This record gives sequence, structure tokens and C-alpha cells, in this order.
Amino acid sequence: MSCSSCSTGKNGVPNGCKSNGNCATGTCGSGNKLAVFDWLSNMTLPSGEAPFNIFEVRFKNGRKHFYKNPENITITMGDVVAVEGSSGHDIGIVSLAGELVKVQMKKRKVTADSEDVKKIYRKASQKDIDVWHTARDREQETQRKGREIISRLGLKMKLSDVEYQGDGTKATFYYTADERVDFRQLIRDLAGAFSIRVEMRQVGMRQEAARLGGVGSCGRELCCSTWLTDFRKVNTAAARYQQLSLNPLKLAGQCGKLKCCLNFELDTYLDALKSFPKQDKILKTEKGDAVFVKMDIFKKLVWYTYKNESFKWFKLSLDQVHEIIELNKNNELALPLDEYESEITEEPVVDFENVVGQDSLTRFDTPKKPRRNNRRKSRKPANRKPENKSTDAKTEKKPQRKPQRKPVKAEGDTKTDKKRVDNRKPRPKKNPRSNNPKVERNSDNKPNQEKGKKPNNQRRRNNNQKKRNPNGNKNTEPKNEK
Repeated sequence: MSCSSCSTGKNGVPNGCKSNGNCATGTCGSGNKLAVFDWLSNMTLPSGEAPFNIFEVRFKNGRKHFYKNPENITITMGDVVAVEGSSGHDIGIVSLAGELVKVQMKKRKVTADSEDVKKIYRKASQKDIDVWHTARDREQETQRKGREIISRLGLKMKLSDVEYQGDGTKATFYYTADERVDFRQLIRDLAGAFSIRVEMRQVGMRQEAARLGGVGSCGRELCCSTWLTDFRKVNTAAARYQQLSLNPLKLAGQCGKLKCCLNFELDTYLDALKSFPKQDKILKTEKGDAVFVKMDIFKKLVWYTYKNESFKWFKLSLDQVHEIIELNKNNELALPLDEYESEITEEPVVDFENVVGQDSLTRFDTPKKPRRNNRRKSRKPANRKPENKSTDAKTEKKPQRKPQRKPVKAEGDTKTDKKRVDNRKPRPKKNPRSNNPKVERNSDNKPNQEKGKKPNNQRRRNNNQKKRNPNGNKNTEPKNEK
């Protein structure tokens, strides 16, 4: 089930409560920061025992406090209540009730009669909830303007979050800084800009990441924003014991510090390392001294190499290493590491067993046919002369002209006809890539005959033209014989 703030709007766009993967209203049931499951909710108290009168109330970004119920108001988990603030009242959600509150108070070392345990005024009315939502909507704009004021004053600090009180009269500014910052002028400017009471609270890098939330490199939500409450010291020795590369980009979390999860499995690694020899131990063999290279803790394998031949590594089991160390204690040299390595037998790891007999899902697919014939056709002929490349390229670029009909010539248009014939360009060859010998062609794209000889058809045409046009073109007249 999702809350109303996570539902889809009219335009089909999800609203979202902008809590970075955690439900801000506490009704989604899957994303409360630092949530505690009440496994005693279905159990009844012994007869004559009153229920515990202190409740745990959650505010923005996992901030929780304990409040007592002096007026014995009927309150259950998930109720929105108005509680006592520094001045005025604040609005929060009841996150835990009953006997488990005692466990949480004992864990945080808070007593029932402490001054930090304030009281619950009432259940929040609709007017209180409307004022609370209005104040929450102002937080993002207040944070943006606050950062502008900080940059104008030139203060070396980072404003990470802003939280308004439920009645909208006070705002808490959370910031991080490496050095001490004098923000007296900043408080005056913030109070004058927003007309509210201002409280500045410095937090560490890890507390900032816990408040803002996010997703780690493992793909899950940050531990500090979901369940981790105490931040233990983490150093690089934890990475060395676990045989991890000391790469700050991989070992650092979103807060910029070493990841808290480096301490989770450290005890298991320390117990496993008790049976391993020290890394500075030198093994003395007949071939020479061998030094440590690396180890596999859970497979109990160790790699050694000779000082003179460091390019080759030898894999030994943990029992073999202890055997060589015992021989060296008795002033005896062990056999070469080659013989020890040959004794190790590795069992093949079966990742998949074919039980049904189906080797592959694509066993019925038709194999692809080779394309050798197409490649041969696309190859260029090897007998092509390099001299014809330039001429062929020129002829290919020129577009072929369509044949046009010759107009009927008049008797006096001999000069214009002669010019047209002279200005014509030869037509491109039909097959320029062929290796046939060149044949000379005339303007009519016909092969020329030998000089001094004319075909019979051409002789007949000339004789007919002489008879019809005695004063015809000069080209058709026979030459005068001298």
C-alpha cells in the first residue's frame, strides 16, 4: 500500500514524497528510516500491569525522540501527534509504542525521568497537519536561499538540510564544516530573510549521509539511514585483513569516509587468519628462498614465489606451508615448490548439470550459410589495366545524352549547321570497362572506314544529293582534282 504523497497525479506523473527511497508519512510500510518491527504488538500484558506510557515519535529524516503521555490519550503506532517543542509545538508520527520502547531507551541510555523526555499534547488536528505541510513545503526554497546567503558571506560551510518545526515558527539548519565557523551574521540574515527563529546544528559527514539517505554501491539503501544507529571507527586495517585493494574510490562511501560495512565481516576474517602463518615468513627450499605473495583465506590457499624467479607463482595449501615451516625449524630444506604444487588436485566445479538432455536452447536453429559466392562476385577483375582508370572515371561521371532527331536543313543554313556539328561532344562509350580495342567513331556514333574508301550506301547518298542540290553544302561536294 502506498500513501497519498506517492500516488500518481492527474497528468500521470508520480508525486513522490522526495525522501530518497523512504516513506515520509510512514504508511507505505516498507521504507521507514531506522524502523523497528514491533514483534510484541499481538501479545497481551500480564494481568495488573499497565502499558508503558512513553512513546517514540519520528520526525523528518529519521530524527526520533521519546515523549511521555501524561493525559493517557489513546495513541497507536502511525498516529500524527502534537508534541512539546523548544518553544511552541512540533508535529511528528508515532513510530514505536509498548514494551519495545524500554529497550530503545536502554540502548540510547535515556531514563524515564530525564529532561529530554518531553510530553505529548494531543493528537494532531486537520489544522495542525495543514500548517505542518505548509512549513514542509517551504524547506527546499529556504535551503536554496540559505546557500546563497552563505556564499555571499564567504563562509566555509555546507548547508545540507533544513527542517521546520511543526508550527512553522522555527527552522533548524544542519551544516557540515571542517573548521570552526563564526555564523553570527548568518543567523541575523537568515532570521531577517525568513522571519523565523533560527537554530544552527553541526553534523558530521556520516550523520549527513544518514539524514539525506541514498543507495550504496551494493545496490541497497544506506545502512546508516535504514538500521545502523552507532557509527564505529573504521580504519584501513580492516581492508588489509580482508585482502582488499586499498583503493579509496572503492572503499569510501557516499559520506566520503570509509564504508561502515568493512567492520561487518572483520571478526570472521580475524578468526580465519589465526591458522595462517605470518606474511613475512620465508620458506627455505632446495631451490632457494620463497616469499609470500597472496592468500585465499576461505579456500586456505597461499601463493609463494622465489626471490630470484619472481615471475612465477606457486600455489600451496595451508597444510603444505605448515609442513615446510616445520622442516625449516629442524634446519632442513624442503623440496622445490614445483613438487608441492603438483600434489594439489582441484576438483572441477559443476555450474550446470544437463539432466533433461537439452544441451542448448538454439539446437534447432538453422546454421547460417557462408557467403563465399557473393564475395567472389563482388571482387574486381584482376586483368583491368591501370591506364583506363582515369578515362573510365571521366566517362562514368558524364551523363549520357538522349539521341535527338535532326531538324530539316534549309538551303542557306550551311554555316549554322557546320557550327552545330563542330560543337558536339562525343558520346560516352557503352561499355568502358571492356578490354576490347578502341574503335574510332564519327559524330554519328558509327565506326569509321579506312581512309579513301566509302561504303556503297554513302556513295549512293552523295550522288543523290548532287542531283537534287547542285549548289548544296561544301561538305557534300566532291573535291576538285588537280
